[in-house]
Amino acid sequence: MDKVDDIIIIMGKGRDANTYIIGDALIDPGSGENIDYLKEEIKEAGLEMTDIKKIINTHCHFDHMGADKQLQDEYGYEIYMHPLDIKSVQEKDIHATVAASYGMEVPDLDIKELNEGDKIGDYEVIHTPGHTRGGICLFNGKSLISGDTIFSGGNFGRTDLPTGNIKEMKESILKISELDAVQLFSGHGPYAISQVSEQISLAVMIASRL
Repeated sequence: MDKVDDIIIIMGKGRDANTYIIGDALIDPGSGENIDYLKEEIKEAGLEMTDIKKIINTHCHFDHMGADKQLQDEYGYEIYMHPLDIKSVQEKDIHATVAASYGMEVPDLDIKELNEGDKIGDYEVIHTPGHTRGGICLFNGKSLISGDTIFSGGNFGRTDLPTGNIKEMKESILKISELDAVQLFSGHGPYAISQVSEQISLAVMIASRL
């Protein structure tokens, strides 16, 4: 568990996404395979599970949102996701949610919509399709929580899964490059707090060649 500014960082274990906490919002709690680890890290951060009120999913893939059902049932958390990815969950699409790769079904979830321009505390929702049609990032003018849209080191999310789209990914990366983010907190791998503009510029260059 790390903390940078107002962001509590819980690095993903196994196949699970990185989890972030801002205020009372838990971002991408993972697949549920490592739920005990997640709870221990939250406790280590000095928080109780009841301090959290909502889950924000950057997209609908199971390695980011598979734990939603257990956490909603156990703690009554509200769950938020972009409506285009809510559609994949409501349709029980085991491929668009990659639940199939976990041997799981898509759970019944009560999900609220997060749209472009909505706010989570000081963070604005930015719709960044490409990895999935409803992928989002969160940006507060300094820190970018990017899901699987863009990773540190100039990498970005794959576009060959259902609802992925390389043209939309290129557009989303360009959109991110205009934000002047100085800290990058991605869905997998290390976070970056230096040379972020250079890493994003590299992603723009790589994506432009595809």
